[in-house]
Amino acid sequence: MGKVDAVDSAVLWSEFGPMALWLGIGYVVVTVIGIGHTCFNGFVLGMHMPDGVEKKSEYDVPAYTATLPFHPLYNIVVWPFIAWGYFHAAQPSSMWTAAIGVGIVWTTVIILVDIPGWILIKHPWSLTWREFYVDYQPWITLVYLAILVSPVITASVMTIAA
Repeated sequence: MGKVDAVDSAVLWSEFGPMALWLGIGYVVVTVIGIGHTCFNGFVLGMHMPDGVEKKSEYDVPAYTATLPFHPLYNIVVWPFIAWGYFHAAQPSSMWTAAIGVGIVWTTVIILVDIPGWILIKHPWSLTWREFYVDYQPWITLVYLAILVSPVITASVMTIAA
């Protein structure tokens, strides 16, 4: 490995290391908030399945469906803070280029992670393709839009504050 390869690796890590780290943190935080909200609705507020109703989908669970309008809100609140963490860790030379790039990369990666995480790998809260991309409208589109624009929102605030 020559000197050029070492420099290229360092530059690549300085850009993608913090981007991946903060993406993971954001994804976990938003997922925990969403699951926590559903559990709160079920255990504390008593939003249970009606007696005699068989669960065919997550959309049959009142504790979950009551959270749907909040999903974009969790994301538009959390992701700008995640972007702030990324900007402070990575110190990009061009805030605006980084903001646009990070928004695109994070949204794309999250869409790709959501497919196995919420559709392909079966678990008690998994959904079908139709449930995730059709029945979950407009919420999933607003979630992805919130993630996409959050780095730009953060860059705007940081530029104004500077």
